[in-house]
Amino acid sequence: MRVVIVTGMSGAGKSTALKMLEDMEYFCVDNLPIPLLEKFAQLLKDGSSGDIQQVAVGVDIRSGKALGELEQVLERIRVPGFNPEILFLDADDRALVKRYKETRRSHPLSGKGRVDEGIQKERERLEFLRKSADYILDTSQLLTRELKSELEKIFIENLNFKNMIITVLSFGFKYGIPADADLVFDVRFLPNPYYIEKLRPLTGNDSPVSDYVMGFDLAHAFSDKLEDMLRFLIPNYISEGKTQLVIGIGCTGGKHRSVTLSNEIYRRLRGTEEYGVRIEHRDIEKDAKR
Repeated sequence: MRVVIVTGMSGAGKSTALKMLEDMEYFCVDNLPIPLLEKFAQLLKDGSSGDIQQVAVGVDIRSGKALGELEQVLERIRVPGFNPEILFLDADDRALVKRYKETRRSHPLSGKGRVDEGIQKERERLEFLRKSADYILDTSQLLTRELKSELEKIFIENLNFKNMIITVLSFGFKYGIPADADLVFDVRFLPNPYYIEKLRPLTGNDSPVSDYVMGFDLAHAFSDKLEDMLRFLIPNYISEGKTQLVIGIGCTGGKHRSVTLSNEIYRRLRGTEEYGVRIEHRDIEKDAKR
């Protein structure tokens, strides 16, 4: 039997994750009181639950003071053949505040105060769960379909989970530096395809543009040096517990050079077992809309 404790920050996507697990034929229970968790586990062990083989239990800050008992409860219910896994949904403070503002809901710990104060209190109370989690999913940058894909990899395909998700993000400086970028690189030193009439309407996703940009030794030298630095940095970020890394690569409009170089770095980094890599082109269509 597989039992998953779904927990994490309010607003990080726990309810969505539970619904997705339910679609994956998990028997799901949300907000089960901590004192009942041990009794529920006993029913599962005894076979009183029938033919249920996959269970997901949502536990979070709504449990109140009883949440502090969870660590001891999990230790008591763990026996050979019955070892609950912990899935922790997280997101950075900026993303959480934005989601609360969009839904106009108050944080369960903020009371009449500010949302960010409630988030900080929640982080402190949930830290013991985050440290003991088997899987940490940072949803700050994940689309709903990407969250579903990650859950399927873990709970259906049983693939090795990668706590670190790297986003290679192309952008245009004239539209502003991405607020969530951890590392920012400027590739405006490369020759600009914009000034070649036949290349102007195309993007870095088109072969004529990418071939033009990568036809310069400078582009290869930059890619080599950036790859070398990232392969040094990433393991150190992972060892420090970082789960989300956004690498911003920018040019003037975010359509030609930055897209080409982002695709090149994405190609070089993907395919490893230590971390997952995704690509996003923030401004690729903006000139076309003008």
